[in-house]
Amino acid sequence: MLTKTRLIKDLKNILPRNSVLTELEERYAYSQDAANTPDIKNIADAVVFAQNTEEVQQTVKLAAKYKIPIICRGAGTNVVGACTVEHGGIILNFSRMNKILEINRQNMTARVQPGVIVGELQKQAENLGLYYPPDPSNLAVSTIGGSIAQSSGGARTFKYGSTKDYILNMKVVMANGEILQTGSNTIKNATGYNLGSLFIGSEGTLGIVVEATVKLIPKPQTRQVIMAYFDRISESIDAVDAIIEQQIFPTTIDFMDQNAIQTVEKFYPSGLLTDKEAALIIEVDGFKNAVEYQKNVILSILNTAHASAIQSSSTEEEYNKIWQARRSSMGACAKLKPNVTTDDVIVPRQNLAKLVVGIRKICEKYNLEVCMVGHVGDGSVHPQIPIDYNNKDEYDRFKKAKSEIYDLTANLGGILSGEHGIGSLKRDYINLVVNPLALEYMRTIKKTFDPDNILNPYKIF
Repeated sequence: MLTKTRLIKDLKNILPRNSVLTELEERYAYSQDAANTPDIKNIADAVVFAQNTEEVQQTVKLAAKYKIPIICRGAGTNVVGACTVEHGGIILNFSRMNKILEINRQNMTARVQPGVIVGELQKQAENLGLYYPPDPSNLAVSTIGGSIAQSSGGARTFKYGSTKDYILNMKVVMANGEILQTGSNTIKNATGYNLGSLFIGSEGTLGIVVEATVKLIPKPQTRQVIMAYFDRISESIDAVDAIIEQQIFPTTIDFMDQNAIQTVEKFYPSGLLTDKEAALIIEVDGFKNAVEYQKNVILSILNTAHASAIQSSSTEEEYNKIWQARRSSMGACAKLKPNVTTDDVIVPRQNLAKLVVGIRKICEKYNLEVCMVGHVGDGSVHPQIPIDYNNKDEYDRFKKAKSEIYDLTANLGGILSGEHGIGSLKRDYINLVVNPLALEYMRTIKKTFDPDNILNPYKIF
């Protein structure tokens, strides 16, 4: 208790007083994320709203002095418990470090602080004819820092790649308060080790990103989206393969199963066809003539691949309506029960149909509802399971189902996360898919970068 009292006193001495929160209610509110766990067992000792790099350094040095954890937080939208508090410490909130410092049209780069909202960066870049493709579903609130920490992806990953493919350089505060530059502001860099790749997806366990330089690309001239319905899940997966075999490279190929379609239509009516077993959301972008050509080829393939109904956008309003339906799936699912969990498993695309059908059978076995969406172009599935945490029997069944879903994913040659991360909720299962020697090297890297284990300790493994 004496150590915590001294820590809080020191924090208030070195930082602006309104930057340090210590009331119980304040600490409780910031000690959880979107992981949606049954209870909050531990909370932070203090919450710090850093306004610049120097304040981050000062806070980290105090954490190092007192040997207490420091957990970084963006918008708190991650669903794996990556920024929950398990052992007290300091929550370092980046909502005030939210400036786009520069967008360089000539270099096609942007320099940003970690609290910048992904959707806002996209908007500002597009105003200048540039494009930042990574698009997590909650891009209206997700931050760049959080995207880096979790190595976020999104629907456009199939064509454009994920966050990791757009980070050129980072300024990182290390566990001792020193500043590390991971790369350069050039598009190519073969000078020494690629240190940046260690921090992307590290969930704040190796260092704290306080600035990032991201790559931008030219903004596509136009875009269109097609929604195709199928009477069988297997036919929808076959259609994906048929599109790719014809050398068509859509921006996105997303998936909704019948439960997801029906749930969205029930709570957010969008004109979806609820009698269909599955739907694909296929977007194409580029020059107008190329988009029209791709669209026509895809429509021909879909008809051959037994699509039972097809909707397509011809206006921006129709485009947004289709995507709003897809992005509403989590919110709609949350209306079925008091709580909802979402997962992120990914397999080689050849095993995708087996994964989808297998997840459904597992949930039926344990009498659980499930709505499945995903980015089927790259083999990613998000099972959304609504449950009531106050129902102990239901929660126990959910835990057993989750374990079997992970076993199924591993047996199909997959991994436990393509874009959400591991956090605290999946760490007990990481050994299913990661080689023991690889895990040992990860632990060695962690100890090298953070010898006192103060940076988001005990997350991932």
